[in-house]
Amino acid sequence: MRNVDERPVAEGGGGHTARPMLDSDRGGFVERHELWSEQKYAAAAQLRRVIDELGIELVRVCFVDQHGVLRGKSITSAALPGILRSGLTAPSSLLLKDPSGRSSFAVFEGLRLDGYRGFSGAGDVVLVADPTTFRVLPWDNRTGLLLADLHYPGGGAVPFCTRGLLRRHLDSLAGRGMSLTVGPELEFHVFARADPAMDPAQVGRPGAPGAAPAVRPLTPGAQLLDIGALDRSDTLVTEIHRVLTRLDLPLRSIELEFGPSQFEITLEAGEASVVADQVVLARTAIKQLCSRMGLHATFMSRPQGAETASTGWHLHQSLCDLDTGAPVFPGTGPGSVLSPVGTAWLAGLLEHAAPAAAFSTPTVNGYKRYQPHSLAPDRVLWGVDNKGAMVRVVGSPGDPSARLENRSGEPGANPYLYILSQLVCGLDGLDRGLSPGAPSDSPYLDDAPRLPPTLGAAVDALDASTLFRRELGDVVVDWYTHLKRAEFERYLADVSSWEQREYFDLL
Repeated sequence: MRNVDERPVAEGGGGHTARPMLDSDRGGFVERHELWSEQKYAAAAQLRRVIDELGIELVRVCFVDQHGVLRGKSITSAALPGILRSGLTAPSSLLLKDPSGRSSFAVFEGLRLDGYRGFSGAGDVVLVADPTTFRVLPWDNRTGLLLADLHYPGGGAVPFCTRGLLRRHLDSLAGRGMSLTVGPELEFHVFARADPAMDPAQVGRPGAPGAAPAVRPLTPGAQLLDIGALDRSDTLVTEIHRVLTRLDLPLRSIELEFGPSQFEITLEAGEASVVADQVVLARTAIKQLCSRMGLHATFMSRPQGAETASTGWHLHQSLCDLDTGAPVFPGTGPGSVLSPVGTAWLAGLLEHAAPAAAFSTPTVNGYKRYQPHSLAPDRVLWGVDNKGAMVRVVGSPGDPSARLENRSGEPGANPYLYILSQLVCGLDGLDRGLSPGAPSDSPYLDDAPRLPPTLGAAVDALDASTLFRRELGDVVVDWYTHLKRAEFERYLADVSSWEQREYFDLL
């Protein structure tokens, strides 16, 4: 017996482009503004069947905010068809907040951003679900998750939707006949919770987060890749594997890193927009499963108690020819690891490292990772298979998998913006035929420009960047720099424990 959604052309089905929709689903926000491809309509029909078959009760419809954090609502399965048809509204002020939840723009003072009046008074934007991202959550098999893109009520794309921003630039890259492949190495810390209950001191307010949870180390540290210590964390490792693979994430490895309580996962390389979604899901899954195990996972780069080894996000990257699928970074001449395309891309990453740092390292804490002799970079230079360099060339002459690895990112970065920054910088190097100069064998002794020492310095560099203003637009750059300056200024105004120890008794 055929499903009515699968009717042939002769019965008015329209062939392979038929949209499997019920009459009641037609005419909604999504169809009216032509926001879905045929693939997404087919995926929407499939997910509704899966929801019915598995008895899914709730679906979290989420977007990724400017800080790389999932925001959204849980929707009942009965209400989901209407949400798929017409979207889900959320306050536009979510796009105007710093990490503490404080609105950094004057929302109730006639604010206009991108010409949209709705930002004034925290009017709504519309979450349009992407049905191809549907997952059943392994830690709650009655709940699903959908990622969404942001649109204005009039149907236009919100330029501050970082997922959409990356995809639009990847479409432009496809117009050049190329695609971007990336591979993530994500480091993180997992601590044992000293007290699993919420302490009243942890309750905060916008602009003043509460106290961090009390934790204990899970591993002693200083033993890189120690299988014995990894075995002692076998319950956690097994759960990470189970949950990520049940989310259909292409997990490659789980490793014990150098620092106490420090771990790393790697995912298979893939198309950039897909991998960005996968990073969001992987980070969310790890935090959720650890919470349910009485543990605390953090992708903060340099938490207290783990100063001996900060965590980073090493982003491998290469280009492929869309017609042939062949990589274009590997060198073809004798003794050359990189092709002229790969070399120029590398030069672009170096040329614009300072403004790109505002995206690859978007927190105050991340800049405390830039330490010499620490397997983290502190200078703008490159090396061949050198893990102290900002950009490491991976491969050998004749290696078809030769690629670049940017080691300057922090694991909490918004994945769409981090990857987008690499695309913008690399393409500029390619378009201008830039040269990266000679590689360094001594990346901590080399007389090369330093990476920005603070978030404030990186934001200033981004603000002054003609490249990023041209490629992202003044509206996006002004919005992002405003948010990050407000975050940095709030940090500067805070009286830290260091200041208290240094001066309170002495002066």
